[in-house]
Amino acid sequence: MARFHTLPVAAVDRLTDDSVALTFAVPPELRAEYRHAPGQHLALRRTADGTEIRRTYSICSEAPAPGSDGPATLRVGVRLVENGTFSTYALKEIDVGDELEVMTPAGRFTLEPAPGLYAAVVGGSGITPVLSIVTTLLSREPEARFCLVRSDRTSASTMFLEEVADLKDRFPERFQLVTVLSREEQQAGLPSGRLDEERLTGLLPVLLPFDRVAGWFLCGPFGLVQGAERALRGLGVPRGRIHEEIFHVDAGVTPAAVAGAPAHSSVTARLDGRGGTWPVRDGESLLDTVLRNRPDAPYACKGGVCGTCRAFLVSGEVRMDRNFALEPEETEAGYVLACQSHPLTETVEVDFDR
Repeated sequence: MARFHTLPVAAVDRLTDDSVALTFAVPPELRAEYRHAPGQHLALRRTADGTEIRRTYSICSEAPAPGSDGPATLRVGVRLVENGTFSTYALKEIDVGDELEVMTPAGRFTLEPAPGLYAAVVGGSGITPVLSIVTTLLSREPEARFCLVRSDRTSASTMFLEEVADLKDRFPERFQLVTVLSREEQQAGLPSGRLDEERLTGLLPVLLPFDRVAGWFLCGPFGLVQGAERALRGLGVPRGRIHEEIFHVDAGVTPAAVAGAPAHSSVTARLDGRGGTWPVRDGESLLDTVLRNRPDAPYACKGGVCGTCRAFLVSGEVRMDRNFALEPEETEAGYVLACQSHPLTETVEVDFDR
């Protein structure tokens, strides 16, 4: 069960004009709780003007070694979002020694180190979880290789530039880096421009034997991730080898309209070993209903992106307005996003503990 703990900020590193890396110190008694798989994320929480604000940021540091006590530090990357309450606070106010509420790690955009060829297509801050994945994989598995295709606006706006360059120096034979800048010409490498479906369809077969890639990791804005997925599917890559995490959803993406909601409904939820049943108010999501009665229910973004509120649908039917977090096999197995789910039957039962 995900929980919040207060952690001190050990370092604040400016990456670009609009991004920083925050490093948290983890005391020995909490290190086991903050063990994480490469690619997982943290939810940060603060209260401003009486309103609770939560935001999710991916861990960019190497995952702790098996058998260790857990990480002594955790590092996340934060990019400024226009009118972003938390990101503005992170870039302008957070300093070393400050304390923040940090949720224990969550997320399934992960890769446990194993031999083979892996690849990623990332855009902007989408490099953050992939940096953890690549670093952990190449450090622990000598028979693994990784191809990273990253897209950024300009070199000056590129997050973790030095960290990625260091990987290239450490693993020159096993790490392939391809950089595309959309608003700046490079002296060498690919021409500038966006990485869309058409361009990726032509580029990927030239870069690597795409049909032998054991896992593809797509991360970044909605348009880039969707275009990369279509390109891979068009090239014949099985859906099960494609893993996605979306950081920004286009404004034009709207919830699906589904009729048939009952006039009165209730939700039964099991959470941290305890259950309860409560009426669902008009227009409420299952998560909002549970939160009114169990404030410890897990969530971070409430936008269908992070997957923190994943729950197993035990009985009843729901509709999900959005789903940018669950893999097809998860929804087929019965999992839903509680923040996006609305009852289609008079009774619905979900289990957050599965």
